[in-house]
Amino acid sequence: MAATGVSAAFGTFGELLQGVLPEDDGNFLVTLPVARWAMARFEVHPESSELLVWPPHKKKALRLTSMILQDVGRPAGGALKIDSMLPEGKGLASSSADLVATARAVANALDEPMPARRIESYLAQIEPTDGVLYPSVVAYHHRSVRLRACLGSLPSMAVVSVDEGGEVDTVKFNNIPKPFTVDDKREYARLLDRITHAVRRRDLAEVGRVATASAWMNQTLRHKWSLQAMTAICESVGGLGVVVGHSGTTLGVLLDTRLPDCPSQLAAAAQACQELAGNVTVYRTLSFD
Repeated sequence: MAATGVSAAFGTFGELLQGVLPEDDGNFLVTLPVARWAMARFEVHPESSELLVWPPHKKKALRLTSMILQDVGRPAGGALKIDSMLPEGKGLASSSADLVATARAVANALDEPMPARRIESYLAQIEPTDGVLYPSVVAYHHRSVRLRACLGSLPSMAVVSVDEGGEVDTVKFNNIPKPFTVDDKREYARLLDRITHAVRRRDLAEVGRVATASAWMNQTLRHKWSLQAMTAICESVGGLGVVVGHSGTTLGVLLDTRLPDCPSQLAAAAQACQELAGNVTVYRTLSFD
């Protein structure tokens, strides 16, 4: 019987914070994990040299599979299948989730250890990567594919979101020069310090304020026509703040699900989002307590 490995990785709803710090390799982001996953299944075909992937356009996952097989001295063929709940090109870490799930599934099939740092060494050769390897809100250097800090876990929130449409190529986006000034970089350092302490205190109001500030600062890099309106919707329903896919097409209103009036807030936000953009999706953030 052919050896088979399966695994999964969660996605994110954009980033709570993304920008550039006043230091070398200063490009960073802070993740917002959500309850949507990419699932990978890899079956080894030891008598074949052919590698196949489904869906066929998941070429990065196929490349990663080949890299791992070569690295462990197992030039076998195999079949990789990816099922994802994450739409592509929207800023939801779909590609990162595909790759992390693939690395783990291939490792499981080969009975090969695959710690986070090893996965990062492969991903650094493929594309900028979100920090979805870690069960935590993390500060992550996505261009150099390295962890800055695990910040902790937050209570679960709802994200009432809209999609402005289209897709964004993450690799191309990260090659765009970032027009941030020295003062901007200092502000990003202050925002990172604020959200680090906010996660530690589980202060969702402060998390929302930082996310909103980051969304507005990102307008010079990737403008979102609906940000002003989404900010107004958030204020009108008493939400925590607005979170965006900085390199994507999505925006969302953050809501504290622990509040007794959260169902009515969610309904009002969803109605307003539908009227604004003609679409609405509700996500739940992951808590790792």
